[in-house]
Amino acid sequence: MSDHSGFVPDVSIRCNEFKIGAIGSGFIMADVHLAAYDKAGFPVVAIASRHVENAESVANKWNIPKVHQTPEKLIEDPKVEILDMAYPPHLQLDLVRHALKQPHIKAILCQKPLALNLQDSQQIVRECEAAGKVLSVNQNMRFDQSMRVLKQILDKGELGEPVIATIEMRAIPHWQTFLQEYDRLTLLNMSVHHLDILRYLFGNPTQIYTAVRKDPRTLFEHRDGICASTLQFPSGLIAVSLEDVWAGPSKEGFESDIYIKWRVEGTDGLAQGTIGWPDYPIGSPSTLRYCAPTTDGQWKTPTWDTRWFPHAFTGVMEQLQYALKKDELPNLNGKDNLGTMALVEAGYCSMKENRPVLLKEFGL
Repeated sequence: MSDHSGFVPDVSIRCNEFKIGAIGSGFIMADVHLAAYDKAGFPVVAIASRHVENAESVANKWNIPKVHQTPEKLIEDPKVEILDMAYPPHLQLDLVRHALKQPHIKAILCQKPLALNLQDSQQIVRECEAAGKVLSVNQNMRFDQSMRVLKQILDKGELGEPVIATIEMRAIPHWQTFLQEYDRLTLLNMSVHHLDILRYLFGNPTQIYTAVRKDPRTLFEHRDGICASTLQFPSGLIAVSLEDVWAGPSKEGFESDIYIKWRVEGTDGLAQGTIGWPDYPIGSPSTLRYCAPTTDGQWKTPTWDTRWFPHAFTGVMEQLQYALKKDELPNLNGKDNLGTMALVEAGYCSMKENRPVLLKEFGL
């Protein structure tokens, strides 16, 4: 950080000793996970994917010593201690079950969403607990630098009692082809970032109301294109998560206005900022500024050079490595992630039944 404010936007590496086997060779693994691991010195000993030639190309790029012909063969490799999967969610359960049979596998890092629905997510968590394996879920937005500093500001009480919070995304995702086979799109695969971060910042909400419409640009069949979810919390806090995946006709010859903005208003102060993901691969750091009694009511702007992609992914793997070393649950553990999946499930229920849904209906 350049302003010496005392905030900690990025984690320190407390452990990087457990050997990683990577499953997947698409963008998120090849350009993000492995870039973060290379910077942090996490040992990646093997890779596999559905297409072995892609895995070989990625292995050459990152000097990974072993390429397995199938994900199953990688899971059986006795050198692998942490299984890191960047794989479609409908295929995760079978690979998790295979990993649970291997004595050398100590921990599993699953991509989010953990599964296509809450029921399957609960099944994964139960089976990992029964096998004594550590399960973590890659909710990497929790390690975005602006979110980490915002959390530190909130935990210090600098904003007073939070009154209203918003996350406003106006950006156009690249939908993976496998999503075309699902009956769930934005809420499951994009809103899941924002719903999870609201839980991280403020705890579990009591209810959610989600309104959706189809996205004009997304040609395959879907229900939840553009999503707007309103959450209520026990304190009275209201939070709104908007995922506008249309974002105007920016791909149809118009100048674009692409961004993700967030804002938290409290009884004593205000914080707001941006998320630096939408302009990837050019990339820019996320931003934050806040005013509070501790700043004499003036805007204060902590700064940093690191970014969500790829640096936040260092934090995801580090919290898992350190949890293994300390023999404790990782921060992003599977059981905690069921709270996020319950929120997603409640959002789909709200969408279908056109009503606010209490989270206690889904065990939260």
